[in-house]
Amino acid sequence: MSKGPGLFVDIGKKAKDLLTKDYTSDQKFTVSTYTGAGVALTSTALKKGGLSTGDVAALYKYKNTQFDVKVDTNSNISTTLTFTEILPSTKTIASFKVPDYNSGKLEVQYFHDHATVTTTVGLNQTPGVDVTATIGTPTIAFGAEAGYDTTSGNFTKYTAGISMTKPDSCASIILGDKGDSIKASYVHYMDQLKKSAAVAEISRRFSTNENTFTVGGVYAVDHLTLIKAKLNSHGRLGAVLQHEVVPKSLLTISSELDTKALEKSPRFGLALALKP
Repeated sequence: MSKGPGLFVDIGKKAKDLLTKDYTSDQKFTVSTYTGAGVALTSTALKKGGLSTGDVAALYKYKNTQFDVKVDTNSNISTTLTFTEILPSTKTIASFKVPDYNSGKLEVQYFHDHATVTTTVGLNQTPGVDVTATIGTPTIAFGAEAGYDTTSGNFTKYTAGISMTKPDSCASIILGDKGDSIKASYVHYMDQLKKSAAVAEISRRFSTNENTFTVGGVYAVDHLTLIKAKLNSHGRLGAVLQHEVVPKSLLTISSELDTKALEKSPRFGLALALKP
């Protein structure tokens, strides 16, 4: 693949991951194993409120092809096939879910040194079409996204964004929701390994005149322990403690608190991921 500007979904992704990834108020337990044939098996159990669910996933890579199958406790079977370099500088992703036969999608990604293009088409009788395009370099990129409903003939979404990346920081601005919202974010890394960082994000929805400002960060206590925290202008406070118990086995404890309603009990989450 090329060393171009990256996909449109990568614009603002680093800030989004720092402010959302690993924050949970649910109880989650994950165990991953690897077979001698190279198949990665992952079992996940999740308890959310009074509801418990689970799934088993298998991932197998063979040359330029990747097979990903997941079966959950609701008898849904999700399958994703990824093919790299069927054509030069391309990646093809086909996905479908049984018994929801209208959920199938086919995505083609094209990578160039100065641009990337993706096209996603629904595999059903009334397919939707999503197209994204990004131009630029790994340092600065401009991108746009559009969704089209072939049944109604209307655009379901259109989004535009810009990102700027430096070795120790990255910034992005995204105009989304058909022009009804704008979001700006900035991430600054504190060390060369990029394990400690500070992030700030401001968003505005024009139709409701609502503004949200969020600050957060992650700090590497040592090579085994991470602490994450975030706070937004609506008084929502979140914190995460993640520790590598044994190699590739993570224990994650998270909590969320509404500081404007302190009489309510905070919500706690626990996630345990075990990988050999």
